[in-house]
Amino acid sequence: MFGSVGMGEILLILLLALLLFGSKELPQVARKVGKGYRDIQRMTQNARDEVRRIIEDNDSEVKKTYKG
Repeated sequence: MFGSVGMGEILLILLLALLLFGSKELPQVARKVGKGYRDIQRMTQNARDEVRRIIEDNDSEVKKTYKG
């Protein structure tokens, strides 16, 4: 899930976030980060779908051209 980031690194990041934002703001920051992450995932998936659609359209055009 986090690639090569271990449990120690995750705990350090969480501790730093707690120190930077405080216990009252941390949930709001976490929500914003989560929403941003979901938005990025959605945009990435939309871009993949669009590229896939373009490739499929081009592939069908090439097949039509070579069939004669």
